[in-house]
Amino acid sequence: MLPEIDRLLHPARAVTTRSWRDLERSLVTGELLRIHRGWYAPKAEAAALRSEDRLLLRIRSVNRSARGTSGVFSHTSAGALWELPLHKVGTHVVHTTLREGLEVHSTAGIRRHRDVLRPDDITNRFGMPCTTLERTVVDIARSTSLETSLSAADAAMRQIAWRDTEREYDLDAAAAFRARMREQIVGMAGKRGVRQARVVADLADGRAQLPGESISRIRLLELGFDAVRLQVGIQRPGLTDYHVDFGLDDVDAWGEFDGKGKYLDASMRGDSTPLEVLMAEKEREDWIRASTGRPVVRWGWEHIGSAMALAQRLTQYGIAPPR
Repeated sequence: MLPEIDRLLHPARAVTTRSWRDLERSLVTGELLRIHRGWYAPKAEAAALRSEDRLLLRIRSVNRSARGTSGVFSHTSAGALWELPLHKVGTHVVHTTLREGLEVHSTAGIRRHRDVLRPDDITNRFGMPCTTLERTVVDIARSTSLETSLSAADAAMRQIAWRDTEREYDLDAAAAFRARMREQIVGMAGKRGVRQARVVADLADGRAQLPGESISRIRLLELGFDAVRLQVGIQRPGLTDYHVDFGLDDVDAWGEFDGKGKYLDASMRGDSTPLEVLMAEKEREDWIRASTGRPVVRWGWEHIGSAMALAQRLTQYGIAPPR
């Protein structure tokens, strides 16, 4: 994605062909968007980007403007560099962290943190300094909502442990990454947000594919579900296994987070039409229900805003949550 970001981002001298007045006029008319001091992008194209990529646009401009000791990109900004989903995170603030002992001043659009940074907490992404993946996930968990931080942690764990071609989850790789997260947390004892960071480190699971699945898991836990299995394979003799998002063993049912992307996003449905995807999903669900004797419960974004909303959805299928 970074080549596309670089294509959109231009310094003031490249967009000011005649005068600063023309530049201001372009901003007023909506032709250009000011990303950061001295850096601009075509507004329509920038607005069409995903929110994580709009944040990357700002990060890139801050990096190009940096002078002296500006720290390393951290928190949700490092999350964008690590290509993690940033559920409900704004794109107007870039986070950096400087080592303790250095003077820290936040400025417009840049939030500078002062914290302990070990040499092995720092790496490089796309030519820009940032915190390591495990440090990034812990910092996000300390500073954002549980929904945001678990979505990011699940995605990080997926980068580490999910083997897409084999559809296998490397439990040893996942355990090693979890141990590195916990090591980070031990060194932060007493700091703000550490309690939630411990929860996120315990819950993170790379078998969750999307933020909607991560947030669904939070709601299921809030409703008292104990044995929630993720991406459960259901064998089909002589054929490729089907996989369901959640095994709800407490109530002998299957659960599926049904985001609209699989029907509306052309990149997700491939050459199939929305109707073809819908029919294939129905055939798959009928087979799973008939072969396992378990109901398949589907829910979407509108059902995971709260535990109560998901509970109401489950009761529509005749399923009473444990709590």
